[in-house]
Amino acid sequence: MSTLPQDLPPFLTIEEAARLLRIGRTTAYLQARLYRETAGREGLPNVCLGRRKLVPLNDLLNILGAAHGEN
Repeated sequence: MSTLPQDLPPFLTIEEAARLLRIGRTTAYLQARLYRETAGREGLPNVCLGRRKLVPLNDLLNILGAAHGEN
C-alpha cells in the first residue's frame, strides 16, 4: 500500500521532499548540501535552478524504494 500522493510533480522543493521523507527541513537542506559536496555519492539528490534547489521525483522515489527494500 502506497502512502505517497498520486499527483506529485516531477520536481519537489526541499521542504516537500523533507515532509515525504519525514525529516526536518534543516536536515533536508544539510543532506542536499552533502549531495553536492560528495558529487552525488551521499545525501539528498537535488538540482539547482537559479537559487532554487529542487529534488527530482524519480530520485526521491528510488531512495524511498531502497528504504523499503525494493530495487
